[in-house]
Amino acid sequence: MFLGWILVLIVDECIALSLGELASRYPTSAGPYYWSFQLAPPRFRTVLSFVTGWTWLIGNWTITLSVNFGFASLIAACVALYHPDFIIEPWQLLLIFYAICGITFLICAYGNRLLPAVDTACAAFTAVAILVTLVCLSAKAEVGRNEVGKTLGGYDTSLSGWGGFSFFIGVLPAAYTFSAIGMVSAMAEECDDPAVKLPRAIALCVPVGGVAGLFFIIPICATMPALEYILDAPVAQALPYIFAAVMGSPAGGLGLSILVLIITFFCSISITVAASRCTWAFARDKAIPVSRLWSRVDARRGVPIWALALTTVVQMLLGLINLGSSSAFLAFVSVGVISLAVSYAIPISISMWHRRREVNAARWTMGAKVGWVVNVIAVLWILFETVLFSMPQVLPVDEVTMNYAIVVFMGFMVLSAVWYGIYARQVYVGPPESDGIKVER
Repeated sequence: MFLGWILVLIVDECIALSLGELASRYPTSAGPYYWSFQLAPPRFRTVLSFVTGWTWLIGNWTITLSVNFGFASLIAACVALYHPDFIIEPWQLLLIFYAICGITFLICAYGNRLLPAVDTACAAFTAVAILVTLVCLSAKAEVGRNEVGKTLGGYDTSLSGWGGFSFFIGVLPAAYTFSAIGMVSAMAEECDDPAVKLPRAIALCVPVGGVAGLFFIIPICATMPALEYILDAPVAQALPYIFAAVMGSPAGGLGLSILVLIITFFCSISITVAASRCTWAFARDKAIPVSRLWSRVDARRGVPIWALALTTVVQMLLGLINLGSSSAFLAFVSVGVISLAVSYAIPISISMWHRRREVNAARWTMGAKVGWVVNVIAVLWILFETVLFSMPQVLPVDEVTMNYAIVVFMGFMVLSAVWYGIYARQVYVGPPESDGIKVER
């Protein structure tokens, strides 16, 4: 976890810096698909923009779905701390998930003006929660303390079936953590001086979150029980199980888990807002069926209420997949990361194709020499990351452990291609210049 975290911090910061330049040159809520449109050759700009936009939209929907469903799973795992024999049924987990979606929708729809204060409160609470977790785990350590070598660099190559390659399978959680950094661009039309503030926010996501994460990860690695015991954690959620074991009681585990649940709730609100803005921007450009409805903005509250509703309904419909197959649902988690990563890679690659002429002229830029190095690392990591998230986490593979992510991703892309061929190509001409529509925040 520690070495994987460090590796991901380095390569994902390259993605963040690359996106920051693009956001500075073209600060708009349309994000990656607007960047692709502006950078691509005239002959291909509409198609490339449409592909980027749908990839980005799919990523926004599925990554938000994964956060909210993971939130529901954490709640179920906390219940299991006091009732170890309780096996939660898929329909029960689905109802918890639906409740989270409903509550998040109401907050985002009717509490929009309070969201900046919520963001500030989240930052402060996260810092306190990390400090409390660090102190409590370090002080109790009921299952013993791991030596430094095992804490920082040890990993078991026998459990996944991948042997030494299991190190890279182990970086998936860290890669998932920072997969949504580009979604910040969806808030471009809700902040002042976005050509500077937006790229600065994107670039700071990784180092700020990365440093804070180290104070959370290291005490866990130093005090956690053996991995073979963690594999039996209820609802496949390791964190509450680890907390309870290290604290020596269900109450101690629940206390620390509640801190994580509150942070996850803040995350659920923030990522739902960003996904709804992405939906609104793409609908505004007539790229989504029934776009006239989804592009409406509630004049009184300054919220794209219908885009928010569509984002919520899509999540709830996709959540039904878990009733039939947990493997199929886990594919959506991977699809979220893959889709967002691909939507980042397209405009970065186009910018490199044109020798970075546009981003070198941005107000916030890395410069020609450093920019090339950072862009190349970003694209290579995205290619490798896409492969990683398409692989099964355990060998040998069967119908349960199979990773269907690439199948689901290609299915989404086929549907978008069909929509483009049937209708969208007649009305989608690419994202226009900023038309003055603002969403109040």
